[in-house]
Amino acid sequence: MADRLPSATVDLVDDYTGHVEPGGPAARRTLNALTITKVSVGPFDNNAYLLTCRATHEALLIDAAADPTRLSDVIGYDKDRPSLKTIVTTHQHGDHWQALGAVAGANGANTIAHELDAGPLPVPPDRFVTQGDTVAVGQVELEVIHLRGHTPGSIALLYRDPDGHPHLFTGDSLFPGGPGRTTDPKDFTSLMNDLESRVFGELPDDTWFYPGHGDDSTLGDERPKLDEWRERGW
Repeated sequence: MADRLPSATVDLVDDYTGHVEPGGPAARRTLNALTITKVSVGPFDNNAYLLTCRATHEALLIDAAADPTRLSDVIGYDKDRPSLKTIVTTHQHGDHWQALGAVAGANGANTIAHELDAGPLPVPPDRFVTQGDTVAVGQVELEVIHLRGHTPGSIALLYRDPDGHPHLFTGDSLFPGGPGRTTDPKDFTSLMNDLESRVFGELPDDTWFYPGHGDDSTLGDERPKLDEWRERGW
């Protein structure tokens, strides 16, 4: 049985599988330089990811999607809680930013998004990022990958762990079983082209990816399906 650690009203499970349940425990993965905590929030089972630099105890949140109280519970309240410095919004869809204003305001965090997706956000981004930019969480550097198609400004964040395999946070651009939803063939082709050139063409099979909803997967598990995705058109 996994060890459970108290985190206010949200249990924290230190046995990371990539699966979390709505209303259930958060799950933490501990790397040498970084911890990754995944939690499901809101009515659409959105994944939010709290990344914490182990050297500085500074944190970055990927998608303040919903339920600011639950997200605050994951961050914690005691003197040893991480300092949330940055919130990155992966794309403009409303289910990914319902708690953005509340969490950013409560923590004094800077907000980051791609300029093409900034318009609908409730908080104007403090910084715009695009393909090839980097975002820091303490001493850890994350690379920005622009994946055009699900929305014009969808981004993914990549951590190249020097002591292990890469970790990729894909928002709604890549899921186990296919790319994110698109509304027309042009957007689908654009997203598939970016996924093939910027993700599958650049990263190894052991890259673990963390989507905006549902369970995690690896690029190796999904790579054999790329032709099938192209052929079916979704």
